[in-house]
Amino acid sequence: MAKVYDALRRAEAERKRRTGEDTPEVTRLEWEPEAAAPPAPARPVERESLFKRLIARRARGDVTGDVNKRRIALLQPDSYVAEQFRALRGRIDALATQRPIRTVAVTSALPGEGKTTSAINLAVVTALSLDRKVLLIDCDLRRPKIHQSLGLQPRAGLAEVLTESAALEEALVKLEDVNLEVLAVRSRPANPSELLGSARMRELIEQVCERYDRVILDTPAALGLPDAKVVSDLCDGMVMVVRADSTRQEEVQTVLEILDRQRLLGLLLNGAAVDQGRYGYVS
Repeated sequence: MAKVYDALRRAEAERKRRTGEDTPEVTRLEWEPEAAAPPAPARPVERESLFKRLIARRARGDVTGDVNKRRIALLQPDSYVAEQFRALRGRIDALATQRPIRTVAVTSALPGEGKTTSAINLAVVTALSLDRKVLLIDCDLRRPKIHQSLGLQPRAGLAEVLTESAALEEALVKLEDVNLEVLAVRSRPANPSELLGSARMRELIEQVCERYDRVILDTPAALGLPDAKVVSDLCDGMVMVVRADSTRQEEVQTVLEILDRQRLLGLLLNGAAVDQGRYGYVS
């Protein structure tokens, strides 16, 4: 955990050093396994500050290029960023030799930190593995983005499957040229938290675990909503995305207090400076 915070501080120092230069944002993906030393006690997040940050993030719409960045592993499979997601896949596979990891939830503290980008690209590179069936589930029933990012128009989605108004087979969409299927969101229900915490959701997870080698679940941001906690409790592992120069240390600590630390596979650092090209992500 301390290494992630050190990386965040280095990214901030680098950004200050380059103040005034006309350079685009740079993205780095760093994978840190569960820290050996216990983390420092969580400090409470200031309610007013967190509320303002949540509102600001949710009000911000997509900017030009965000959709393509979310599927970079499909568009540029040989890119540096795609290789970083392959490294992440390899780390998860290594951990899976120690205990079963079939379902992985991807979350973040706040919106806009890269969780959807990470979920999509992790699912894509995992599906590129030989003889491996992968399912990507959009569990954000409030502000879904996976269908837009992948250009999908599903006939039914997660809400319809959970309310049993559609069968799972009707809602699944197969991506071309990759062994990846997607369970997206078609309609936004009035009771998303209740649906995600229902017995039907648990049955669905058990059902897809029998059909797929790896299931990646994109959850809403963890702060301000109960959805990420509900979904992560159903999964074997969880990856938390933090954004350099954006995610605050106290927010990370608060999320780790909310979610089950035993399911935390690691933290993924997004938006830090590297020498290998320049990339920028927004979830």
